[in-house]
Amino acid sequence: QVQLVESGGGLVQPVGSLRLSCAAFVRLLSIEVMGWYRQAPGKERELVARITRSGSTYYPDSSVKGRFTISRDNAKNTVYLQMNSLKPEDTAVYYCYVNLLLGGRAWGQGTQVTVSS
Repeated sequence: QVQLVESGGGLVQPVGSLRLSCAAFVRLLSIEVMGWYRQAPGKERELVARITRSGSTYYPDSSVKGRFTISRDNAKNTVYLQMNSLKPEDTAVYYCYVNLLLGGRAWGQGTQVTVSS
């Protein structure tokens, strides 16, 4: 079983920063990929960033490149998302996820990020 615990969301003004954290509690399983999706009201869930165990990163959305940084601590099974220069369009529920080496995916409960003045 895998349990993911997220923290760090909240309300922030435009151009502000937030750091999301997601700790994975696993038993006898190893984690390959960790990442973040987000879902804005009325929109589909979209991948924000992901990072492999070796540290390779991928940001599919050009709108977050240069503003968001994903990182992980393998010893703590924790992934982070540093979000800078936040914009109102970044408002969404952010979900962390992990892909397991043996297959399967687990999701966090989601954390709300609201960017508003």
